[in-house]
Formats: sequence, structure tokens, C-alpha cells
Amino acid sequence: MYLKANRRDKDGKQHIYYTLNESLRVNRRRVIQRCVLHLGELNTTQVERWQRTIETIQEDGQRHQLRLFTDREGQAPEADDVVEVILSSLVLRRPRQFGAAWVGCKLWEDLGLGSFWERALGEEAGEVPWSKVVELLAVNRLCAPGSELSLHEKWYPQTAMDLLLDCSQEVAERNRLYRCLDRLLPHKEALEQHLAQRWKDLFGARFDILLYDLTSTYFEGEVEEVSKAARGYSRDSRPDCKQLVIALVVTPEGLPLSYEVFDGSRADVTTLDEIVEAVERKHGKAQRVWVFDRGIVSEDNLLRMRNRNALYLVGTRKSQLRKYERRLLEGEWQKVSETVGVQLIVEGEDRYVLARSLTRAEKERAMRERGVYGLMRELICLRRSIRVGKIVDPQKITHRLGRLHERYTSTWRYARVRYGEKGLCWEWDRDALRKASLRDGAYLLRTNIPEMDAGQLWRNYVQLTEVESAFRAIKGEIVVRPIWHWISSRVEAHVMVAFLGYVLWVTLRQKLRAIAQSLTPWQLLDQFGRIQMIEVWFKTRDGRVICLPRITQPEPVQVLLLHQLGWHLPEQPPPRIYQHQVPNVWET
Repeated sequence: MYLKANRRDKDGKQHIYYTLNESLRVNRRRVIQRCVLHLGELNTTQVERWQRTIETIQEDGQRHQLRLFTDREGQAPEADDVVEVILSSLVLRRPRQFGAAWVGCKLWEDLGLGSFWERALGEEAGEVPWSKVVELLAVNRLCAPGSELSLHEKWYPQTAMDLLLDCSQEVAERNRLYRCLDRLLPHKEALEQHLAQRWKDLFGARFDILLYDLTSTYFEGEVEEVSKAARGYSRDSRPDCKQLVIALVVTPEGLPLSYEVFDGSRADVTTLDEIVEAVERKHGKAQRVWVFDRGIVSEDNLLRMRNRNALYLVGTRKSQLRKYERRLLEGEWQKVSETVGVQLIVEGEDRYVLARSLTRAEKERAMRERGVYGLMRELICLRRSIRVGKIVDPQKITHRLGRLHERYTSTWRYARVRYGEKGLCWEWDRDALRKASLRDGAYLLRTNIPEMDAGQLWRNYVQLTEVESAFRAIKGEIVVRPIWHWISSRVEAHVMVAFLGYVLWVTLRQKLRAIAQSLTPWQLLDQFGRIQMIEVWFKTRDGRVICLPRITQPEPVQVLLLHQLGWHLPEQPPPRIYQHQVPNVWET
């Protein structure tokens, strides 16, 4: 097994991508190289760590395996923990998922969430500690998100969570899961403060720059008892459904600091004041830089931020670029990357950063051209239908034009369409198209940060992609929707469990970034999901029955990942010994 460096030229630079390979002999004369794991780009320290890991694993691989059983009577060695077994009685039962659930519990332990929930819920009576139930809900949300009923009926029986939680099956009893949700919300603020401290301890996180954005998630049905469910601007393209608005504050590394749940009809621009006050109440007042996009920007919001002595870095609406069209042609550009240039403009109390991205310009140009050509084809088809008499009713023609206007909203403003006695005709506003092409790839940032160069301001702003990545994970990996509850408190508790699932997910992602940036949490969970737990049953010659719960041995790739993360699988569980026959083990 060895590291292989794969070189690739991209954008005028040479990039080195590493893979973990092993040599396999397929016959006497032929040896092939098989790629075991893609590691992406590694720095020198990471390469050295992987090399040491490979050497360690290969050295450990020289161990001799001891014989566990013997078929010959009287040949068993004399020892207290050795018994003679009947090999023909050996049975394997109850294969269950172990590895992925163990990763979730390991992350839970690293974040100190077990002790936090023991302090928060420890005094509340219950047959099973409520902290164990919260852990079960969060780990399920990370590994196999579904409803509480699905957790109770399907996922829990198929996993080794009873061993990992050291609890009986009552921990996953359906009503207990629902009652646990009723106990979570009062501890939301304390949870966020606890996590903020853990981010500092684990990753050295700083909170001087905060990224803020919102998303929505919708309901199926009317959900009349959920007070915050309302129709509003849907980011899921489901304006017909009631929804919630979820606001999230994260660090530039994507570590969540705080979240809030708003009414589904709440406008983004009205949420900023409440979020800033909540963060200052939970984490203290400090001169933080708030980064958010143009949907949250208003003059009133920026004025209130200045009155708080808060710093901001925000996007502006595309229409404001018209003031600086001359600068797009004549200004001096500072190059901050291969494809991005910036200019700094100082006006009044604020400073503006004019940025232009070549890749974004190509994308916007392609989108506009596709819209123009699409609208032109539709207009030509409609004019042909009118000329051949296929459509003669003026009202139907007007309706068709209205549908085209709705379909090609962004392109329609460049076309002057008329229908009258001369039929259907149109012409393109070439001057507007020229000005639009001039603004392709350009956007304007606004800030009140007094001393920071344009390049650094741009780098801070593009970190907003971390919030978008968080929302993609919450909706995609953690699957916050569908929401299976119809009571307001449980709906918000469901969002809180999804938040806990994302906390585990982002912690795993942060750990993986230190060893190989190309590895994703999903890939690691998929690898460890192959580690199973099984029960080995056999009879002894003296009439007893022994059950050995056993965790399957990890494969080489899993061993390497464990070594890189500094983790160790738990010890094998102790055997269970029965003095008499156990029913339903050997019967088929």
C-alpha cells in the first residue's frame, strides 16, 4: 500500500492530487495497482502523516492469528477462559449496522453533548435517561434521517444503538421519542452557548466574522395548529405550501453559532435586528463583522447597524451597478485571483467594492443568451401559428404572450413585442443588451469597515457560500423536510434535532479537512457503515450456550481513516453465557 501523486495542469498551475493505492497480484506474472481512496490535494504535513500511517498499518499486519477453536477432543489448552465448543453448532445471528452509528456517538462525545444534556434533563424523571433519547434522535438524523416512527420501527432494531447507548430498547419507544421533543426547546440558548465554547476548544474558532442567511422549508397539508406556518416567498419553488423560515448564523468555517425559526411569511429584511440582538444576548457584545446578501439589506437596517457600532459587509442590488458603469470600463482593477478583479470606491460613510468575475460573467452571458434565443423561438412559433390561421382569437394570442412574459421574465425587458393589424412583430433593445453584457460578472459590495483592502473584503464576502453549504447539508444530508409533526412546539423541536444533526455533520467535516479535504462526511459514513455487529452463538461440550457479540474487523481503508482521525473502535463486548438451551437460536 502506498501514496501515489497524480499531477494535473489546471488554469496555468500544476495541481497534485494524492490517491491511496495497493498492489494486487492477479497471476504469477501480473500485478495491478488498485486505487483504494481518493485523498485530494494534501500539504506536506498531511502527506507525512499518511506515510506514517501506511507504515504503521503494514507493520501491524505482520501479526499472527491465534487459533480460537479446536475440533479435537482433549486438545484445548488449559486456561480459565477457554472452553471446548461444538463447531457444528456455530450460528451467526442479528447482523446490525454499527460503524456509522458509532461515528455519530463519537462526535456526540467529542462535543460534550452527552454531559450537557445530562445537566439539562437529568433531574426529569424517566425510565431511560432523556439525554440518551436526545442522542438517539441526533445520531439518527445524521445517519439515516426519518420520522420518529421510522426510527422506532426500522432504524433502531437494525443498528447497535442499544450497545452504544448502553440502554434497553425502551430508549426508542415511540411515545418516549415524542415526549423527548417536548423537553428540548427551553435549552436552546444554553445549547448554542455550549457549542460556541466547544468550537473554540476543538477548532480554535473565532467569532469576529459572522455569516448570516435564511432559507425556508415547507409543509404538506394545512397544518392549522402550527402558528408559524404561513405562505410566503418559497426558496423551494412551492408557493402553494405553508412554510417556515429558518435563519442561520455561522462562522467562515461553517460552524453554526445560532439559528432562529420565523413565520413563513416573514420578509428577510425584517429579521436582521432580531438576530443581532439574539447573538449579542447569547454571546456578548463585540465588534463583529456581519456578512449577509442583498436580500437582507435596507437603508434602515444599515443605519441601525451603524447605531450599534456594528460592522457590516453586504451585497447590493444589481441596479446599483448602473452608477459605476464607467468604472467598469476605466477603473484600475486589483487582481485577487486568476478570474476575479476588484476596485475600491469610497463614498461618504461607506466604502464600496466593485468586483468582476470572469467565470460568473460567462455564466450570466450564457443564461441571457439562452433566454433570448428561447424567447425568439417561441415568438417565431407563435407568429407562424397566427399566419397559418391556427390561432385567430386575439384573446388567446394575448394569453400566449402573457405566458411567455411569465416564462421569460428576465429576458422580456429586452424585447419590444407588439400585436396589431400587421400581426405579431418585435424588436430587440440592443442598447439594453449591450449594457447588460457590460455588467456581466460584476457585483457591488458595501461596507463600513474602515481599514481593509478590497481583496480581503471580497474574500470575506465570498465566504457566504459556507451558509449556503450549511443549508444544502441541512436539506440534503440531514433532511429537515418532510416535517411529520402538527404541533408548534414539536415542529420547532424537529428543527432543533435537525440542527443537532448538522452540528455532528459539520464537526465531522471539520475533522476531515485536517486529513484530506476531498473526503466528505457522506463518504466516511458510507465507509464506516460497512462495519457490522453480529452475534456468534455456539454450544459447549459441557452443555452451556455462549453468545459472543462481535464487531467485524475494519477493512484497510477504515483502519487508515481511524488512524488518521485518532479514533479507536470500542472493545469487543463481553460474552453472554447461558446454562441451558436458548430458544429460537438454532430453530429455522
